[in-house]
Amino acid sequence: MTICLGIESTAHTFSCSLVDEQNILSDVRSIYKPPEGSGIHPREASRHHAEESANVLREALATAKVSIKDVDVLAYSAGPGLGPCLRVGAVVARCLASYHAKPLVPVNHAVGHVELGIRLTHARDPLVLLVSGGHCMILLFSSRRWRVIGETLDITPGQLLDQFGRELGFASPCGARIEELAAKSSKYIRLPYTVKGNDVSYSGLLTAAKKALSSNRVEDVCYSLQETAFAMLAEATERALAFSRKDELLVVGGVAANRRLAEMLATICDRQGARLHVVPIRYAGDCGAQIACTGLEAYKAGIMVEPMKAFVRQSWRIDATDVPWREQSIKISS
Repeated sequence: MTICLGIESTAHTFSCSLVDEQNILSDVRSIYKPPEGSGIHPREASRHHAEESANVLREALATAKVSIKDVDVLAYSAGPGLGPCLRVGAVVARCLASYHAKPLVPVNHAVGHVELGIRLTHARDPLVLLVSGGHCMILLFSSRRWRVIGETLDITPGQLLDQFGRELGFASPCGARIEELAAKSSKYIRLPYTVKGNDVSYSGLLTAAKKALSSNRVEDVCYSLQETAFAMLAEATERALAFSRKDELLVVGGVAANRRLAEMLATICDRQGARLHVVPIRYAGDCGAQIACTGLEAYKAGIMVEPMKAFVRQSWRIDATDVPWREQSIKISS
């Protein structure tokens, strides 16, 4: 069986994972934690990744009970992401591939989220909602690529929650703490709601929520912020479901772990007669498994790069990336 080692380093997480065609053999992570009230500093996060990379790799191999000699192919997150962080992962992957003479595969991080979600949920040909700190897109597959039919016009839901959380003095990521506070309230404060077709806009909502803190309980503002942001996503997603006539909705990315969002999406799927798939919480955030699983598929499709030509792209849209193996998978499932 072919074994792939995946290395993830786009933002706050450095992770190594080993997978084969059937199983995730290991997935080990080390997460950079900024000071309270702060966001991710790319230089500090990249320093963390460089310092932790050897330990994470060693533990991933040990957990999988394999040696680097047993690995058939290496994959790394080539983008999108923070430049200094991406470069750490690329350098580690390049060195390993060069020294051990292994094939090297660059992976689009967003494609990784989607491909891991499909593998874990066994979705066939879904409409996909990718929602995280770096992404907010509604996607469907067509002609070798994931096509964007809706997205954020400014910041993502993850950025919305993180920036609001930092206003409260939390350290990124802040989504889980805001969800906890929101669960303690049911009082809705009117906040800006901006949906344009299948697109959403969150910058006005963020500004209004920050202002609302001066005259309202924190729990009430968190509840209202979460309800408004997720209702916007649910509306755009339901419109896309109706338009595409898909019978499956797959939700991936770090914000997929939010229970309230899952409840709203379950409601729209009931109305549209679609089945809801949500990536397991353990694999909702950034992880090496998303890179390893995607890298394995790309390798089997003949997508590789010479180690000394390994690249990183801070801006690399998912709809600019060919995914030839997905087309074949859809034909087989049909």
